[in-house]
Amino acid sequence: MIEIRKSEDRGRTQTGWLDSRHSFSFGHYYDPAHMGFGPLRVINEDRVAPGEGFPRHAHDNMEIISYVLEGALEHKDSLGTGSVIRAGDVQRMSAGTGIEHSEFNPSKTEPVHFLQIWIRPEAFGIKPGYEQKSFSRWQDGLNLVASRNGREGSVTVHQDADLYAARLRKAEQVSHPLGAGRIAWLQIARGACALGSLVLKAGDGAALKDEAAIAVRAAEDAEILLFHMRP
Repeated sequence: MIEIRKSEDRGRTQTGWLDSRHSFSFGHYYDPAHMGFGPLRVINEDRVAPGEGFPRHAHDNMEIISYVLEGALEHKDSLGTGSVIRAGDVQRMSAGTGIEHSEFNPSKTEPVHFLQIWIRPEAFGIKPGYEQKSFSRWQDGLNLVASRNGREGSVTVHQDADLYAARLRKAEQVSHPLGAGRIAWLQIARGACALGSLVLKAGDGAALKDEAAIAVRAAEDAEILLFHMRP
């Protein structure tokens, strides 16, 4: 079964400095039909104006991944971590028993465009933690950027979930076996891709259940994220 979540059907939050699109219910946007998918709880596509950002705020019991598409994002947290995340970097913050952080666009001239992803952890009350890795040298095909055991140089998430990313040239195809008892979510970050007879554009997502495998072909140059998870 494949269910499409179109870009234009997502929720939206707009302020003077933020344009955010919500694949699932988030903040003031509530949609009981889209409360998440398996352990995947949030995919927000955020664009933040130069010099602006999210002031210090608290989280707990969530695995939070930041994936920058364009620009830079400055992170500071109550663990004492301070870093700047750029395209090709993946940041994982385990909120666990509680953490406070802020996220700002450090540029005074360029906006930042990024995805904020929340995954429910497999256990509550873990010790908060932070991890950031660069994947600037992308291999062809799917690149594992987050996993339960941190294999292949990926960041570690406290959940039975693998996150793959790929930058595809037009007509390039990638495939991945899903297997029994697993689900997948495909997110088109940029460009357009064909999923079977369906063409998905930037911002579109697809939920897959009871599928043996997934095959994606780029209809134009594209960037995709693939979540492979337990239900």
